[in-house]
Formats: sequence, C-alpha cells, structure tokens
Amino acid sequence: MGNTTSCCVSSSPKLRRNAHSRLESYRPEAELSREDTGCNLQHISDRENIDDLNMEFNPSDHPRASTIFLSKSQTDVREKRKSLYINHHPPGQLRRKYSSCSTIFLDDSTVSQPNLKYTIKCVALAIYYHIKNRDTDGRMLLDIFDENLHPLSKSEVPPDYDKHDPEQKQIYRFVRTLFSAAQLTAECAIVTLVYLERLLTYAEIDICPANWKRIVLGAILLASKVWDDQAVWNVDYCQILKDITVEDMNELERQFLELLQFNINVPSSVYAKYYFDLRSLAEANNLSFPLEPLSRDRAYKLEAISRLCEDKYKDFRKVAKKRSVSADNLTVVRWSPAIIS
Repeated sequence: MGNTTSCCVSSSPKLRRNAHSRLESYRPEAELSREDTGCNLQHISDRENIDDLNMEFNPSDHPRASTIFLSKSQTDVREKRKSLYINHHPPGQLRRKYSSCSTIFLDDSTVSQPNLKYTIKCVALAIYYHIKNRDTDGRMLLDIFDENLHPLSKSEVPPDYDKHDPEQKQIYRFVRTLFSAAQLTAECAIVTLVYLERLLTYAEIDICPANWKRIVLGAILLASKVWDDQAVWNVDYCQILKDITVEDMNELERQFLELLQFNINVPSSVYAKYYFDLRSLAEANNLSFPLEPLSRDRAYKLEAISRLCEDKYKDFRKVAKKRSVSADNLTVVRWSPAIIS
C-alpha cells in the first residue's frame, strides 16, 4: 500500500508462464516510476480536502456553506431597511412582543418540530427571492420543467408566461395546496428547499417564471418520498393536479433524480442550517413566527424534558468531575441548566 506504483500496473510476484516452458524461475523486474507507468496518482496526503472543494457552490451538501436563498435576499433586505430608515418607520416595532418577569413569550417552532404554516411561508419566500434575483446569463431551460411544453392544467398558457415573476402569495398558495392535499409535514418543506437548491447547483440552471412550478413540484414529490414513511404516490398527485398524467409525473421524478445525480441524502447538519437560515430570512422580512405566552402546562412539559436530559447526562458529569486529571489534556467542563424545547 505504501509503494509508489499502483497495484493495477505492478507485476505479479507469481511464477511466469510462456510458450516454450511451462515453468520458469521468477526474475524480479526493475521498479517502475510514476512517469513510466503513466499513472500519476497523488498521494493521499497531497490531495485536497473534499469538504473544502466548491463549498460555496454546494450549500445543500456542506453544512458550512451559506444557503443560496439567504444570499439572494440580502440585496432586497438592505434596500428595505434603507427605505424604512429614510421614512422613519422602524420595522415591526409595534407588533413585537417582549418577555418580562411575569410573562415569557415562546413560539411553537423548533428544529425537530417546525411550525407548518410559517415554514411553508418561509420556503415560499425563499423561492420568491430565487426567482426575483436569478442570474440573467442565459442559462438553459430544461424541457422537462418548461410549463409551456408540460402544462399543469388544460388552460391555455399565456404567451408571456415566462416574462412576469410570480408574487410570494402565488408561490405560497401553490405550495400550501400541495402540502394540504397530500398532508405533508413541515420537515418535508425544508427538505424540498434543500433539493431545489441542489438541483439548481448540480444542473446549473435557474428557476424562473417558466419553470418554477414544475421544479417545486418535482422537489416536493421527491422530498415526500424520502422523508415521510408513508409516501404519497405519483398517482395521488394526479388527483390533486387534475390535468397532469401519471406518465408525466414519473418522467419528472426520473429526470429530477438524474439531475441530482441520485444524491438524495440530507445530513442533519444541512437540515438544521436550512431551518435556522429560514428563521433568519423570516426575521429579516418581518415574517415573525407566532409568539404565545408560556402556559403552566407547557412549562411543566419543558421542565420534565430538562429533567430527563439531566438524568441522561448525569453519568457524563461523574466522569468529568474526577479528583485528578492529567495536565497534558486539562479540560474544564462547565455545566449550566438549560431548557430544551
């Protein structure tokens, strides 16, 4: 394994056979260099870290890469804040609720159980910024996503269907209709956005007025099958969208998977990144999650969850609190009580 030559090109140490003699003595050959073998493989220590390659272009694969929708929304957010500052209208100051000594306000959305309605609103807002701030470098439009070639309804597609950007409410209604009819979860909405950005990155295409519906439909179709245990069948979507055929849904799913290079894995770190970036997007656009006063029942529930976590890590505390430790690996473990929702 440590030789400089590849195992595929080095000669075998077994005895050789030829046409004149059935068996001849083994004669070791001279060691070949990398140049002689034509196999200039890098040593493993010389290779670049795969996680660092094209990280900024693969946010759906790497947890440290910034999401595309958040970067596309920055320009609009800065302009909106500038306009509010000029007009002396502080954003959301009157509607915002603050906790006090007597009342604590919490929202019911967590990374493990997001709020369905507001998660769909945030995903629709992210898609809206994708369409609005798309690149205008003339990227190709794939036929499978073109709504003129594959319409979702029998109504005539207007001639300027690819000219007008959809409003955020229109995107929200389309996504909400599919999620309500198929009874999908909020986690599926986050995975849908992951697949959408992965498609745009892998296929090097942009989402635009001509293809956004079919791209979103394909992402929802795939996310529902990967995430939910009881997946919605393709024929079920034909009951939701009355004018689409099963063959069209099958072809959409097949080509979507091929463009993703069959990479449907969503690590938990990537999922958490998209969840918190969606919350940041909501806060920047005054789309706050609903805050409710902390009730007595929920306080008892949070206290019970904290007690379970405390008992779970009690053994780790005992290990950490040794009477003596080595000065070579001196670490100070500090524990503080926390409420885990």
